[in-house]
Amino acid sequence: MFTHETQIRIRYAETDQMGYVYYGNYASFYEVARTEMLRSTGFSYKKLEEMGVMLPVKEMVCKYIQPARYDDLITIKTYIKEKPLVRLRFEHEIFNEEGTLLNTGSTELVFVDMQTKRPCKAPQIFQDKMKPYFS
Repeated sequence: MFTHETQIRIRYAETDQMGYVYYGNYASFYEVARTEMLRSTGFSYKKLEEMGVMLPVKEMVCKYIQPARYDDLITIKTYIKEKPLVRLRFEHEIFNEEGTLLNTGSTELVFVDMQTKRPCKAPQIFQDKMKPYFS
């Protein structure tokens, strides 16, 4: 299993009239966490695309437990629990500074060949980066 933590400070523009983080922003938080998680391995979405592979989101699940508020420093814990091959599933937990669980969710992405627009296996270099976490 691969785990990673990312922190984000909630900006005023991300909140609604009630002072809570607008629900649609959680998809962006998940994306930041996924991107930073991959970057921590020495690999990036950009590198993947340069190799001719894209990772569109197939499914997103989001459960709101407590609201995040303006100026909160949130921690997004992201997990990959299954070895990626054709699909890549991220599970997320978002906590505030007090350690209160605010949100849980998951995103499932699929490796797609940019030329054929068909699902494909993850590039070998990516599989090699993930291998130590799933042996």
